[in-house]
Amino acid sequence: MEAAETEHWRGGRKPDYHLSATAMPAQRTAHHQAGSLEYITETLVQVFEMEVSHKTDPATWVSMATDRFRTRVNGGPWADAQELATQGSYNVLIGDSVFYRPDEESFESSHSTFLRSFSKGFFWEVLEVLSPPPVLTFKWRHWGVFDGTYKGFAPTGGLIEMFGISVATVGDDMKLLEVEHFYDPNHFLGQLTGGCPVAHGDNRTEG
Repeated sequence: MEAAETEHWRGGRKPDYHLSATAMPAQRTAHHQAGSLEYITETLVQVFEMEVSHKTDPATWVSMATDRFRTRVNGGPWADAQELATQGSYNVLIGDSVFYRPDEESFESSHSTFLRSFSKGFFWEVLEVLSPPPVLTFKWRHWGVFDGTYKGFAPTGGLIEMFGISVATVGDDMKLLEVEHFYDPNHFLGQLTGGCPVAHGDNRTEG
């Protein structure tokens, strides 16, 4: 994890990744040799996620060329580094859905929602890299145990998984220039709401 001044961390403190170190290894399905392209790609994306989630100033981010970086989901509108810092990765990378309204969420509320839903960790791994730099195409898995409420919907205690493909263009220094993600956010969110937030409204709980 790259160093940063205290004032650059959200809340004035470094994030705690002890669950990634203790719980994630036994739950992951892919194990990559250090130095392999899969290992390098996974590390790059993990640093990216850490910086977007926990560093307030894109100028301190080292995973990307912040003056050129852009990202989008499923061919939607592009977002730059500052939009990620302001809106948050969940709001940008999930987008508008019948199950989730980013225009009703702040950076803080979006992160709080998913931290509460997956209190034991919401992990991410690279499954396979399909093409080498400068255009990294890779398959990934995102997962966690649904043990806390999601917008009033009661937790099931079950494993929630989503799978996708990302295409990342990197520079000679392996900094991210552009990333496109392809996955079905409604399938993921539907697992938290029983498929329909209206028809299954009787499954809601308080809190």
